[in-house]
Amino acid sequence: MDHKVGVLFVGVCGHLSTTVMAGAIAVSKNLCPATGLISEKKPFNKIKFTPLSDFVFGGWDIRSCADSLNALKDLGLENIQEIWEIGQQIKEIQIKTFPGITLNAGMAISEISEQGHVFKTDSIKEAIEKVKEDIDHFKTENKLDKVVVINLASTEPQISELSGLSSMESISKLIDENQISTIRPSLIYAYAAITSRCVYINFTPSEGGFSGGLAALAHEYRVPVMGSDGKTGETLVKSALAPMFAMRNLEVLSWEGYNILGNMDGKILQNAENSSTKIRSKDRLLPHILGYQPHSRVSIDYVPSLGDRKTAWDFIHFQGFLNTKMTLQFTWQGCDSALASPLILDLARFGILALERGESGVMSHMASFFKSPWGIDEHSLEKQFRLLEDYCQKITDHTP
Repeated sequence: MDHKVGVLFVGVCGHLSTTVMAGAIAVSKNLCPATGLISEKKPFNKIKFTPLSDFVFGGWDIRSCADSLNALKDLGLENIQEIWEIGQQIKEIQIKTFPGITLNAGMAISEISEQGHVFKTDSIKEAIEKVKEDIDHFKTENKLDKVVVINLASTEPQISELSGLSSMESISKLIDENQISTIRPSLIYAYAAITSRCVYINFTPSEGGFSGGLAALAHEYRVPVMGSDGKTGETLVKSALAPMFAMRNLEVLSWEGYNILGNMDGKILQNAENSSTKIRSKDRLLPHILGYQPHSRVSIDYVPSLGDRKTAWDFIHFQGFLNTKMTLQFTWQGCDSALASPLILDLARFGILALERGESGVMSHMASFFKSPWGIDEHSLEKQFRLLEDYCQKITDHTP
């Protein structure tokens, strides 16, 4: 019996998608350890997850796929022959990329020189049907009955009126009335994935990619959904560090964060409308953890030479006993895709597990993976991770 599982990326030609596929291939071939994968860590490895070798990859992109080897040069694989072979496998996958969806409104892509592999339409319904057809084609061609759709596209501008996404009825109205000016491409992919009964994961902060209406739709179609905005760097440290100040009753006066990064993500975030969505996602956890809102600011700058490397510098000004003011500073330097890729593979595995268990709607126990987790108002990393541990414990307790 074939147990292959489809994994479709929105943004399959991007640096992150390429690294995810390279990681799955490399771990499957024992070319590197599974470092960073929660599903390979005790006690989670007691659960029978889908082997990485059983993943069949594909997806959509608005760009023509570039040489995959360029995306792998920042990684730790040292054997040139192995890198070349992995790059060739990924190239064969990316050759079959479906054209990305573009509408009259949405992402600020006019300045992206790589644009040119697109399905253009002025009809929301037509765009949704095209994505659904792509999913059906992928499933049929690869003889699959389970598919995960993961949004890894660049951050979209904020949506001015979020109430239009608050319910299934309001989303249906947007679609029926073809309100193209208020729809983002992320909503097209999410709606098509859920109504195609796929697991859906929004790894971006894009507001169209996750909403109350989409969560309700997932319940209706009995599929698991997860999001939003993968937590991999500065915000990961914040969610682990901020509880310390709360537990010791130390008052945070100011928390300033400065981020620099390259690649397409950094280029897109030069646009103020796109970066405002990302910043809002990164900066919302402090009041939830501390119980008050300190002066806080997050800034993001594009530095082309950094490529997939990113640096975040945080300055924390806090006050202790006898009004004594003190500071804490940290610098986080990381390879963005290498940090995010194992999370994406974990999310796909947990998503398939939930689908096989008949679970549907928002998987709130996956909160530790996201900056803006849906289904729960908890931002402390330790408490979020405990939810995942409890979930997995219940599964192993009932496993013969």
